[in-house]
Amino acid sequence: MLGLSPPWLLAADGVGGLWGFSPLPPPVLLPGREQGQGSGIHFKILRGHCNTVSSCHFCFEDTKILSCSYDRTVKLWDVEKGVPVQVFEEEHTAPISECSLTPDNKRVITSSYDKTVKAWDMETGKMLWTVDQEGLVTSCNISCDGKYVVSGLDMENAICVTDAVNATTVAYVQGHHRSTITKCCFDPDNERVSSVSSDKTIKLWDIIAQSTTITIDEAHTNVISDCCFTIDGHYLCTASWDKTLKIWDIKTGEFRYHGPICLNQGHEGSVSSCVFSKDASLVVSGAYDKTITLWDAGAGYKKLALKGHGDWVMDVAVSNNKKWILSSSKDATLRLWNIEKADHVPAAIESRNTRGSKIAQVSITWSYSWVCPFSLQVILHSVQNQNRNG
Repeated sequence: MLGLSPPWLLAADGVGGLWGFSPLPPPVLLPGREQGQGSGIHFKILRGHCNTVSSCHFCFEDTKILSCSYDRTVKLWDVEKGVPVQVFEEEHTAPISECSLTPDNKRVITSSYDKTVKAWDMETGKMLWTVDQEGLVTSCNISCDGKYVVSGLDMENAICVTDAVNATTVAYVQGHHRSTITKCCFDPDNERVSSVSSDKTIKLWDIIAQSTTITIDEAHTNVISDCCFTIDGHYLCTASWDKTLKIWDIKTGEFRYHGPICLNQGHEGSVSSCVFSKDASLVVSGAYDKTITLWDAGAGYKKLALKGHGDWVMDVAVSNNKKWILSSSKDATLRLWNIEKADHVPAAIESRNTRGSKIAQVSITWSYSWVCPFSLQVILHSVQNQNRNG
């Protein structure tokens, strides 16, 4: 597919998400400014929701996709066929803001503007329990051990931790932020909850001590929209309406002395979402400029930008094998991007040569099952030194 002229990209025919060929325009890849060049990035469109798709995840060893929408439904998709195989519906009465699933793929948690958090059985699609809250529920996440659910509320700017089995409240932290909480999630050790807010603040709340252990005020210059951990919990990435992402060393507190690594000049609009790849070598972000950006997490530079959505990108995900990126959008679709050969795309090569050459060369071996925090720390410090020295 590389180097074909005129450029043709693998696309979907819109019926059941089947693969097919489609000429450009419209563009699918935005390699720098070379919008009309062939990219070699294949993509697939999943159509089935009738409103904004607010959240998306890979599951069942990357063979399935989970999504939720403002159309008040949750859908489980078959990746190969590109069609929904399970629909969770008729329970929420307002847009679903987020969905989260247990590592064993047996239960789904949803949060909604109807002021509820609900748990669902993945196999049957039946609702297991519901928890009523006082205000809109903007975010939800289930701990990696499946024991707890955390939700962010616009009422009292609170976070609520719920027992995932019996739906009882474990903790309710009123006034946790000064403004609406936009995202909350557990760390991989199930010990802390990270939350971000429109008050531009990051907070880490300890479950055992039931107190806030880290507060980063003015972490960004605008609303912080999303946050995510590396699989070892060493680093936290945040995305903001100030058009940047930042990577924070929260395990050793290095950010207090050296600051975070800033990923910028990757989006022209507010950044809505972020996610680390499993091996922590890649950060993927989505934004209101309708694009998805791939970042080299170690060297701290933009690798590639993907374009194709017709409206805001709401959420992004990366498959465990790092071959696929998933994006959901306000245009009511999901897109599945094959990035297996992304490093060989001319724009990625150019970015690597022009930006990567400025970074001190550090030998590092990534593992899908384990991340070496020290190695990533060395590279991040290298980036910081380069930034300070120009």
